Amino acid sequence: MSYRERPALGGRGLVWTKTSAGSGTSRVVPDGCTDIIWSRGTNELFVAGPDTAAKVGESRPDTLFAVRFKPGVGPAAFGVPAHVLRDLRVPLADLWPDADRLVDALNTAADPCAVLADAARLRLRGTPPDPAVDAVVAGLRDHRVPEVADRLGIGARQLHRRSLAAFGYSPKVLARVLRFDRAMGLAWAGVPFAEIAHRTGYADQAHLSREVKDLAGVPLGVLLGR
Repeated sequence: MSYRERPALGGRGLVWTKTSAGSGTSRVVPDGCTDIIWSRGTNELFVAGPDTAAKVGESRPDTLFAVRFKPGVGPAAFGVPAHVLRDLRVPLADLWPDADRLVDALNTAADPCAVLADAARLRLRGTPPDPAVDAVVAGLRDHRVPEVADRLGIGARQLHRRSLAAFGYSPKVLARVLRFDRAMGLAWAGVPFAEIAHRTGYADQAHLSREVKDLAGVPLGVLLGR
């Protein structure tokens, strides 16, 4: 398998390409992001919503092209609240009436990722994301939910509603997913597990292990292929 990515959307996301030469099992773990994905093999164009647990499936020879929105960004482009898409894979045609034209453009494009990024950028220009998303993500890294609401000058209930709409999760679940994603980034970089737990705010390595097993479905070592 080969995988490549590059920045896109002015820092609001990235585009990626994944080519699989054979069949096997794939595991996608929660990261708070949403994606628009096109399969060259099946010509399917679909949205991957924000996940609360790992998605395990069978992969086959194919090349996938995608634009990935940072947490809180994608729903503005999709035109629906994020919680509507939570844990789902939805045909883009269900959300964008002109999706068929986009499929035609993808089939003739030299760079399908650029086509997806341009389409996403146009949508975001018309309906920008909630302006609080960056502050929510940054705040939940170091503060509890009530403190984040206070720093934003809104009530806890309003933060909950806006979090569901933008991220697909309650603020508490969002904080959990974002911490897990930070931990996974360090794990893939080869940081020792005990240090990962300390740097990402888990009580200890055992706490990290429990969270990984719960969100990814397998122990951290298995997830990393060790």
